[in-house]
Amino acid sequence: MDQFDNIRPYNDNEVATVLQRLLTDVDFLSIITQYRFPVASRYCAWLLRPIIAWKLRKEASKIQSVAALQERIEPYVERSITQATDGISFSGIEHLQANLPRLYLANHRDIVMDPAFVNYALFQAKHSIPRIAIGDNLLQKPFVSDLMRLNKSFIVHRSLTNRREKLAAFQLLSAYINHSILNDHESIWIAQAEGRAKDGNDHTESAILKMFHLSRKDEDFQDVISSLRLTPVAISYEYDPCDIAKARELYIRASSGEYTKQIGEDDASIAQGITGYKGRVHVHFCPTISTGFTDAKQLALRVDQEIWRDYRLFPAHYLAWAMWEQKDPDLAVPDITKVFEAQDILTAQQEWQRRLAACPAEHRPYLIMQYAMPVQNQYRSISAAHA
Repeated sequence: MDQFDNIRPYNDNEVATVLQRLLTDVDFLSIITQYRFPVASRYCAWLLRPIIAWKLRKEASKIQSVAALQERIEPYVERSITQATDGISFSGIEHLQANLPRLYLANHRDIVMDPAFVNYALFQAKHSIPRIAIGDNLLQKPFVSDLMRLNKSFIVHRSLTNRREKLAAFQLLSAYINHSILNDHESIWIAQAEGRAKDGNDHTESAILKMFHLSRKDEDFQDVISSLRLTPVAISYEYDPCDIAKARELYIRASSGEYTKQIGEDDASIAQGITGYKGRVHVHFCPTISTGFTDAKQLALRVDQEIWRDYRLFPAHYLAWAMWEQKDPDLAVPDITKVFEAQDILTAQQEWQRRLAACPAEHRPYLIMQYAMPVQNQYRSISAAHA
């Protein structure tokens, strides 16, 4: 048994077996049935499930590798992008050398769509797709774990509470990430922080950077990071489909000091993140960071500056900034009319007002903060660079 078997993605020789297992999973078939027949499934799901299973079994018989599965999934990803966005753009591809594995470290707003959009951008640019880090807290059902591991995901054990077990899990994760890039020549995608930046304030957790070094502690920290070709990625959504839910959570945390998730809340958030309207989406690949730091704290600051600087701001961000009571008045943020065309501003004003109206008044400051914070971070970064 390989030391990484419990966390790694499935290999090509495992694809057929896992697909057959999925096609006997009632929970999985129920989800597909609800997606394909949202109305009819309420009344005769028992009749539709065997038909769906038969059709999927026919399609699955042609899939014998992870690459073949991804080619089959790609049209569905494209359809999701077409239906839920006003288009995806990407930049910085020139910073990537084709077929050279690297460690993509991205800001984190959406559980599923962040890596999906990065993958889509790389796929369109004819670059290889990275292996994706996903927390075990999102893998409550076996079929979800199977689906994610079929699609080049590997498991990050975040639900462990025992300190010794947690350290062992981090060491294994560190070893796997290094092995993937240096031995398997497969890139890695991982978020810069454990949870989504619900307040819009993207910050890199130094603990994650230390984890990359954990399995190679005898080596110099900068040398290890350099060998992994750490590449920050800035992902920006014009509108976050989960913004009102995030504002509610932030309000409850601020009011009561804690927030307890309800059963099924993660599933609902995933579904909303996939299907909800996002406006325009932009992915920027920053230059690889290999020098200019000696420890994780310095590296975290460097990654933050890169992501803040290259985060694509949309009109809604400037509209929120103008309303934000906590904004830094000393920052030289230009008026929205100096940055965008009049029609773009008008369209954004209509959507922004709709979102504000749908958000309870007491939650609204937290909705505004989500969109205003990237403006503050970007112009602080610009100001620091010019100081």
